[in-house]
Amino acid sequence: MRARQVFLDTETTGLRVEEGHRIIEIACLEMIGRRLSGRRFHTFLNPERDIEEGAQKVHGIELASLRDKPRFAEIADPLLDFLEDSEILAHNAAFDVGFVEAELERCGARVRRLRDIASVTDTLALARRLFPGQPASLDRLCRRFGIDLSRRIHHGALLDAELLAELYLRMTQGQTSLELPSAEADPGVVSPLSDGGGSGALVIRRAEASERERHQRRLEAIQKRAGACLWNLLEGGSS
Repeated sequence: MRARQVFLDTETTGLRVEEGHRIIEIACLEMIGRRLSGRRFHTFLNPERDIEEGAQKVHGIELASLRDKPRFAEIADPLLDFLEDSEILAHNAAFDVGFVEAELERCGARVRRLRDIASVTDTLALARRLFPGQPASLDRLCRRFGIDLSRRIHHGALLDAELLAELYLRMTQGQTSLELPSAEADPGVVSPLSDGGGSGALVIRRAEASERERHQRRLEAIQKRAGACLWNLLEGGSS
């Protein structure tokens, strides 16, 4: 993870970049040391084409309000300057990154691939690892973590980037890795098993009461700090 993170979101004229749809709003929020720095890059854009009715119902942005806004080519350089040397985080990153890179290609920008200047993390993939088989839209995840959605009457790039930053902090608080601690880190957790006869038969060793209690305390600590515990979700334990 890079020290400087940027939360990225876009609104577009339609869903399919391969059909020539364009970005009409882009927002980037900078986070350093798990705190929003206050630096942001946000602008509406003139897409130079119509907006699909379905897309307009989602974000509520009308073409008439964008006619005096800059074209993407006018903001490409300052956008790249803002994103450079960061970890870009986006929810369903393939969508947002795909649209940005199509715009960069279209205007002949100095950089065509964001991964040439930054790393990219998909928070949707992160959520699916944390909550396998569960809904992972931004709305559903915000509700899961008790994040206020009262302002989200329509989708908006700036608001959604702010929500994503808060969601990311909740999802990663106190549990930034799904790896279990090594035996060396906690030598009291594991011990060698032997059947005593060297026959190679499977030996079943039941956890002692003290081990079960220590295990439960660990789960409760994860639940308290991270807001969710993967073990409890998979095993149907307490939430």
